[in-house]
Amino acid sequence: MPNSNWDWQVFCKNTIDGEVVTRCFGQNGDITYLDWLLSAWGWTLSVSGLALLLALAAGTLVGISRTLPSRGWVLVGDAWTELFRNIPLLVQIFLWYHVVPALFPVFLKLPPFVLVVFALGFFTSARVAEQVRAGIQSLPRGQRNAGLAVGLTLGQTYRYVILPNALRIVIPPLTSEAMNIVKNSSVAFAVSIAELTLFARQVTEETSRGVEVYLAVTGLYFVSAFLVNRVARLIEGRLRLPGQIGAKA
Repeated sequence: MPNSNWDWQVFCKNTIDGEVVTRCFGQNGDITYLDWLLSAWGWTLSVSGLALLLALAAGTLVGISRTLPSRGWVLVGDAWTELFRNIPLLVQIFLWYHVVPALFPVFLKLPPFVLVVFALGFFTSARVAEQVRAGIQSLPRGQRNAGLAVGLTLGQTYRYVILPNALRIVIPPLTSEAMNIVKNSSVAFAVSIAELTLFARQVTEETSRGVEVYLAVTGLYFVSAFLVNRVARLIEGRLRLPGQIGAKA
């Protein structure tokens, strides 16, 4: 049963002997629960940030492939999207952790952290691909025809005409995906990645201070997602297409 008397000094305690440490930070190799909490936050941000980069890169390429005038590329893009968005994230993490290294031994050399980044990044890439596809298809078809008519190749038309407009259109939905990736990183605890959720479970077992620990972890998840939202809103405001609501004059 959790203790009803809150004790926020739990974060200032040494993880070895439970003694309260001055200034709450460990010294001479010792660590406090606050040190551990900040380290776990760093792992959460690292997993989220790298997975987001992977999701944006893969999702953009897959989204583009689904709009190309090639049935083969469209099928490849559709297959990728349906595969990764129709399997639960937790199952995908277990697949990357247990199955993929067994099938492809080269992955045995990778640390679990990287495998989780692959799982979370590819899972989110399917959602990013859907947003990019929708953004490209929302543009007037005349833009593509105009690019081709002035002598640009299809690749140049995407690079200089279609993508600059389509990617700015999809920034708002991509903001939600970026915030989701921070929250979805919590499932990494299932394969013992030392992120916030695993920290909360282990420290609660050691200290029986579940209320304080989970409130602190909840606050850090909120701060992380909120910062992502603010940064994305800033980028959105600067890149919004003229004529849209909120665009700069």
